[in-house]
Amino acid sequence: MPQPDHIVKVPPLPDPETLDDDTKKYFAICEEKLGLVPYVLRAYTANQEKLRNFSRFYNTLMIDEENCGLTTLEREMISVVVASANHCYYCLVAHGQAVRQLSGDPQLGEMMVMDYRVAELNARQRAMLDFAWKLTLTPHDIGDEDRQGLRDAGFTDQDIFDICDTAAFFNYTNRVAHGIGMMPNPEYHAMNR
Repeated sequence: MPQPDHIVKVPPLPDPETLDDDTKKYFAICEEKLGLVPYVLRAYTANQEKLRNFSRFYNTLMIDEENCGLTTLEREMISVVVASANHCYYCLVAHGQAVRQLSGDPQLGEMMVMDYRVAELNARQRAMLDFAWKLTLTPHDIGDEDRQGLRDAGFTDQDIFDICDTAAFFNYTNRVAHGIGMMPNPEYHAMNR
């Protein structure tokens, strides 16, 4: 059974032909590198300035390897664990695919989506994901002992900031996706299996 065929339920999205040249160029790069334009980007075309800001922040947060002690795979794992806690269909599908791709392990992607606790993770990854889960579901319970647990697992204070920043960003995007009824690109379902 296919998923619903809409991108978002609100707001109405502009015709891709009416987008400004910068957005068209960015989408062409997405097509070239990813083979598709992620629907989350299409969702932001209703306000192209928000799209530019969202894309800049996302790319800095998720792709910048030089200024982050977390690997891209670890950041994707955080995104999936947050989405699992929030039951965010868009991010479970899209970022579950990214975990499959980056890890080369389809089963790891599925475990992250369903219950990261069943995966055989190293102590560092387990501590990171437990923290992200707690930060998502009970942020008011995060305390010094949680941050120390991350330090004990080998994370620096900057890494702890990056874990928090990643988890917080995906809590934001999960709420947007739920609120506007965003669907993932159907292509993600078959990728990296």
